[in-house]
Amino acid sequence: MATYIMLINYTDQGIRNIKDSPQRADAARQALSDMGGEMKELYMTMGGYDLVVVAEAPSDDVMAKFALKIGSLGNVRTTTLKAFSEAEFRSIVESLP
Repeated sequence: MATYIMLINYTDQGIRNIKDSPQRADAARQALSDMGGEMKELYMTMGGYDLVVVAEAPSDDVMAKFALKIGSLGNVRTTTLKAFSEAEFRSIVESLP
């Protein structure tokens, strides 16, 4: 499965209802699981983003659907990055002409 990093910020609605955030995270974890993926880690962060999620999904399509699903609820905005492991990075670089 591919690895993805999601950078997440709360919307005004999300921060107003911050006490519901742990339950929303549980629901998001389950939603991704139902799509065949897995939320590996979730971090609350300080700085430019409120949360960082490390997830795995079977395809870019699944991760895009997941991001749209959680974004459509109005509590968060996401930026999703496809991540490559160090081994994948090394293989990609080694394959350069």
